[in-house]
Amino acid sequence: MDEPIDIEALQTLVQQHRAQLGLSLRAAAEQADVPFNTLARVEKGHLPDLANFTRLVDWLGLSPERFFQPQRLRTESTPDVIAFHLSRDPNLTDAAAEKIAGLVKELYGSLAARESEVKVHLRAASTFTPQASRMLADLLATMQNKLTASDTGGSAQERG
Repeated sequence: MDEPIDIEALQTLVQQHRAQLGLSLRAAAEQADVPFNTLARVEKGHLPDLANFTRLVDWLGLSPERFFQPQRLRTESTPDVIAFHLSRDPNLTDAAAEKIAGLVKELYGSLAARESEVKVHLRAASTFTPQASRMLADLLATMQNKLTASDTGGSAQERG
């Protein structure tokens, strides 16, 4: 995102608009009042000069501001990231993007809340030696294997 203009959005919208109108590249270039080679380059992701950019944006019926990107995006949270991407979606109006972002922010705030943390304290931590840790790990692994075997219909001997 080094360019100040979102060329990918322009490229996508130009291609979609031309396809919706059922125009060839040459016919679309004539209708948009830009040179054929310029339109072809835009559809390949190249930035046009300012005059042709303005003509293409007019042809799309959009405001030029829609394609300008902030110099640096600093996001504070997941809803901010989602709101940013929604604002760049060419299929949404600004009002629609804001409404969806508001819903996402509200839902995220209520559903993404962390459950209360469970703190565990081992009173015997100072006596919990590496050997005891390995024995406990082995015991838990054995229990897990037996539970897994019983769930999958393992033999009675495997279940011990």
